[in-house]
Amino acid sequence: MAVHEISSKHLSISDISDIIKEKKTLALSAESAKKIADCREYLDNKLEGNSDVFYGINTGFGSLCNTVISNEDLSKLQSNLVKSHACGLGEEVPQEIVKLMLLLKVQGLSYGHSGSQLETVQRLIDFYNNDVTPVVYQQGSLGASGDLAPLAHMSLALLGEGDVYIKGERKTAKEMLSQFGWEAMTLKSKEGLSLLNGTQFMSSYGVWCLINAQQLSNAADIVGAISLEGFDCRISPFSANVNQIRNQKGQIETASKFRELLKGSEIIAQEKEHVQDPYSFRCIPQVHGASKDAIAYAIEIFEREINAVTDNPTIFPETDEIISAGNFHGQPLAITLDFLGIALAELGNISERRVYQLIGGNRNLPDFLVANPGLNSGFMIPQYAAASVVSQNKQLASPASVDSIESSNGQEDHVSMGANAATKCFRIVENLKKIIGVEIFNGTQALEFRRPLKTSSILEKVIQDYRKSVPFVDQDIIMQPEIEKSISFIQTI
Repeated sequence: MAVHEISSKHLSISDISDIIKEKKTLALSAESAKKIADCREYLDNKLEGNSDVFYGINTGFGSLCNTVISNEDLSKLQSNLVKSHACGLGEEVPQEIVKLMLLLKVQGLSYGHSGSQLETVQRLIDFYNNDVTPVVYQQGSLGASGDLAPLAHMSLALLGEGDVYIKGERKTAKEMLSQFGWEAMTLKSKEGLSLLNGTQFMSSYGVWCLINAQQLSNAADIVGAISLEGFDCRISPFSANVNQIRNQKGQIETASKFRELLKGSEIIAQEKEHVQDPYSFRCIPQVHGASKDAIAYAIEIFEREINAVTDNPTIFPETDEIISAGNFHGQPLAITLDFLGIALAELGNISERRVYQLIGGNRNLPDFLVANPGLNSGFMIPQYAAASVVSQNKQLASPASVDSIESSNGQEDHVSMGANAATKCFRIVENLKKIIGVEIFNGTQALEFRRPLKTSSILEKVIQDYRKSVPFVDQDIIMQPEIEKSISFIQTI
């Protein structure tokens, strides 16, 4: 089995996608192991016989920051922190995202500025490599003092508390430790904070959303091109010169891609009776392109974050400093997740508008894309269903990052709400899959009414593969199973 080595080398979204697809295990590099051990040794030496006060290391937390804790209670302080902060609410976080949380937490601790024991980091790696995913809940983080509640649930398993999934089977953490012959961890000073402070909940959702966003952006182009052919549209809005003078990168890229997708099409080459196409077709370069630019921006922000130290306080052995600051604040991610959610919602918005055009009985297409409308309702209600999901995405695209609620008796008086932005973005992505699935269901149906003319070889191959699971609809059938197959298909292109 392939191994990904945790190191100071830049970790990209593409790298994480490869780790997931290739089912790589994790291992610490010698460099990272030394950094972790050296930082822990520095902290132990710093606390020995020293009366200095360091936030969260030998004090209480939040507004209790001025309460000093004796050295003999420092371990208890950290385990109490993990247990008391496990206040998650709502639905469980998908196991694939919890696994990303483990990966990103290990990456953050590997830089040697957090004070974790090497054994603690190794146990997180053991969880990842053995498909042990702690039960974590979607609600409870304000996205400011780190993702406290969800990361507490992730960390409970280290103490033999809470529940986990082992290769998909739910067990208690105690049962998990027994199964693998592991002892519960005894956290040392600062370790609870190292685990709970940080943006790994927001970051993991964001990484998952971005991996899916890249795939769905590509699918939106391919499916949009099929619909464009079904509606017998013009190629001129995709010309290189008209898009080049707009000077927007995503737009130029989209227009170029559509020219490639439509190359050799008999339908696009035939003479058109109409002068212009509706915006949902004519403005694909501008709309799809803007979403591409937003995805690219979000990737840049998230790649900075997953290669960063985001807990507090931060330890600098080389300069003999322990600094309490605010690297756990999720504002960069909150704003970016809101932006990404808007961009993805717009891909769905314009997709549904193309569906609406296709069923309207225009351009020699039958009403609702069936040969005998009236007796058959045809594709009337798939558009309803897509419109419902689009409307929900518009509601979900309302920004979370503009909200803040004071907490911890006023000590934490501005928060990012980035965790809410993350879970909203996740739902937008899931909804986008459904909308594009409905579009390919309609677009391929419309294209059949253009026969015997053919579209491009690229699109004909996509349609051929699609037809292996979803047939042409010549009279009313139960649509839901075919829509589900369509949703599954668009995630493969």
